[in-house]
Amino acid sequence: MKPALADARSKLNPAAPPKVAPLHRVDDDAHLGQYIPLHYHGQMLANEQRMAPFHEAIDKLVPIGAHVVELGGGTGVMSFFASKRARRVTMVERLPHVAAAARRLLAANGVADKVSVVEADARHFMPDEPADVVICEMLHVALVREKQIEVLKAFKAQHEAKFDRRVPRIIPEASILAVQPIFQPYDFHGYYAPVPFFFEAGIPGVNTIEMGQPKVYSTIDYVHELPESFSVEERMVAERPGWINALRFITKNPVGIFPSEQRSADWYMPYMSLALPTPISVEAGDAIRIRFQYDAGASVESLQSSLQATAE
Repeated sequence: MKPALADARSKLNPAAPPKVAPLHRVDDDAHLGQYIPLHYHGQMLANEQRMAPFHEAIDKLVPIGAHVVELGGGTGVMSFFASKRARRVTMVERLPHVAAAARRLLAANGVADKVSVVEADARHFMPDEPADVVICEMLHVALVREKQIEVLKAFKAQHEAKFDRRVPRIIPEASILAVQPIFQPYDFHGYYAPVPFFFEAGIPGVNTIEMGQPKVYSTIDYVHELPESFSVEERMVAERPGWINALRFITKNPVGIFPSEQRSADWYMPYMSLALPTPISVEAGDAIRIRFQYDAGASVESLQSSLQATAE
């Protein structure tokens, strides 16, 4: 073994690291999906990486005079954007206190006459007239935790059954999911804690080392067939010597696609890094095989528990 790699092994993967109990499972329905309480929405409203592409896409893609349905509307900001062009907006929000806040805010912004706020489970809601555009932002990196796929799949099927027509446009228009091998330090003043990490896209994570290039494992067009699960096996190549001890999940959402301009309005979600059960040492050029599987909307823990990586 090379001295430098041996030194790295002793520092980054101790011979007897502390044992960590199995990941605690949570009831995500109590926290996310259609259950985001009001005190989280301030951060969402202030997130310009999220707000700007949605604002542009809604301004450009909602037809004048359209009926827009927003599923999981929160404080109503997307419905507010849509009201500038739509004839009518139907906003669905499950939490009563958030729906009440949306009504107050929409009235204060002068669009209460155009936007109707309905308290309902978006998985079972159906409007009284066809939707020209559906807006649904129940998104989480890798499409875990939140119910984007489940809600849209149910709404599309019921819409086609009731009105004998497909939903013509959904905002966001697509999601692109990718995975990347990395080294993520988990030593905090001598305390070993391989917990999930989230870093804003485009901002390097603290001491994160990219060990290979990202690889796309799924591209989702929301108007077409939606996957209920992901089963991934990919061969990747290490670009530097060292350790791979985690996988980084990268999610790009083309919120609006503008063919005439040959571009899209994109939202890059925060990177999510999940620790591998066993780190692997590599040299530059080594092939590695990664595997994982999970259901759309499942917990972060269920995805992490499926992670596997081996050197070839």
